[in-house]
Amino acid sequence: MIGDRWGVTNSETSRSYPCDDFVVSPALQAWRGVQVEAPAAAVWPWLAQVRLAPYSYDWIDNLGRRSPRQLVGLPEPRVGEAFTTAGGRKLGRIVSVDPGKQLTSTIMGAFMSYVLVPPEHNTTRLLLKVVMQTTRWAALGLSVGDLVMARRQLLNLKQLAERHQRQGMATE
Repeated sequence: MIGDRWGVTNSETSRSYPCDDFVVSPALQAWRGVQVEAPAAAVWPWLAQVRLAPYSYDWIDNLGRRSPRQLVGLPEPRVGEAFTTAGGRKLGRIVSVDPGKQLTSTIMGAFMSYVLVPPEHNTTRLLLKVVMQTTRWAALGLSVGDLVMARRQLLNLKQLAERHQRQGMATE
């Protein structure tokens, strides 16, 4: 399907993701991924902070409010909590979490898993899989739209984690 993959390898699309447990035979399956030049422990707090803001195109999905550019020290996410906040409204909910490793949520009928894979020391693969039951035509539109927004989100999280990691190393 158009827009179903960005930045992922065949092995990353073949692996099992926690969101797979929530949707049987999804019409939409989309995978996204980025390489982050920081250890998973430096990426996780930024991923967990998605609860405060979407971190994609703030002018579209956050009514122009800028997603935080500093970590605020949130407690670990818990199942049942709101997944994100956009435009001042809490949206979705967390359905599975393994702190430091994965965060799975549901929003607007879609289930998505963010997974951190540390392939090497001081680097992390930040992977996202989205699954949903929908019509084939809607899946095509959703896949392309998600590609634009999820790509920006992952690149923003990558940039923030890498910057935070560099700043932390500079102060040591």
